[in-house]
Amino acid sequence: MNRNELLYQIGLTLIEGIGDINAKNLLAYCGSSAEVFKQKKAHLLKIPGIGTYLAQSIVNSRNVLIRAEKEMEFIEKFKITPLFFSNENYPQRLKYCSDSPIMLYYKGNADLNKEKIVSVVGTRKPSEYGKEKTKQLIEDLKSSNAIILSGLAYGVDVLAHKTALDEGLETVGVLAHGLDRIYPQLHDNIAKKMISQGGLLTDFMSGTNPDAVNFPKRNRIVAGLCDALVVIESKRQGGSLITATIASSYNKDVFAFPGKAGDVLAEGSNGLIKQNKAGLIENAADLLYAMQWEEKENKKDHSKQTALLINLSDEEKLILKAFETKTEIHMDEFCHSTQMPISKIAGLLLQMEFSNIIKSKPGKMYERI
Repeated sequence: MNRNELLYQIGLTLIEGIGDINAKNLLAYCGSSAEVFKQKKAHLLKIPGIGTYLAQSIVNSRNVLIRAEKEMEFIEKFKITPLFFSNENYPQRLKYCSDSPIMLYYKGNADLNKEKIVSVVGTRKPSEYGKEKTKQLIEDLKSSNAIILSGLAYGVDVLAHKTALDEGLETVGVLAHGLDRIYPQLHDNIAKKMISQGGLLTDFMSGTNPDAVNFPKRNRIVAGLCDALVVIESKRQGGSLITATIASSYNKDVFAFPGKAGDVLAEGSNGLIKQNKAGLIENAADLLYAMQWEEKENKKDHSKQTALLINLSDEEKLILKAFETKTEIHMDEFCHSTQMPISKIAGLLLQMEFSNIIKSKPGKMYERI
């Protein structure tokens, strides 16, 4: 990556009052991060979402590049990979989330665009039942070779990471602070192992403390980066419910393990199921079936048939229509354009592939045959 370009990309994240949505707007209108810093106030005022206060903030922000330079030194010293929104190695699943981070900082070796990613969340003080279900779920997902994603917090999070490490699965922890520290510190040894068997990811710069306001921001990455989010145990107002709600808003598939009626630790997960905000699963097999991942693995056993386009369903026609302007399309783009959950899209794409209409390619990309 061009060092000067990276300087302005980091600088863009430091402009006071400019969040991720406005930053993307500025990029779209100005063309690059460097150009944002060169604009005059009058031009900035013509950009949607940029009023007088933000325009002035941008004009007065040249000094943020000093802090950006310091962050670049940290990145280079500790071999951290910056992932800017416009870079091709930025996680594609996040690109289709409206409030996705404009910049991510990553230390690890897992491919964040891998075909299957499962987020596992739950209470910080799980019961024996919750611990058992967490371990069993991860152990049984070994055959899927999915990345296990969580927040490295106490309880279900760290147990999911630890079990994934034990089972040889890649596991990625999303942090609510910079990569210059680990919180909680007790998980430092596990975090170090994850770097060589998965990774650590954050949208916060070095020097950022794990303040309470950062955790909901962290949760949107846990929700947006996965294909499926699983809630193990959660109280009625647990943080896992916030993550599940965010995942649902991103058209991700949400699942929950049911708990005993009246159990405080089951109120949140049972509530999600009761309100049809999460699918009920009892094991990994239920998850694999719901995501149609088993069928994907066994697709070679099916005989392909050429389908008459006139017999396509309305939903299949929507998918086919997307190829009018593009030759290759990522699965998450179908979710974004059709507003259908990924499990539904996966089923439709699989059926169309069986019918020899489209063809899957590496990285969850599809092309028209």
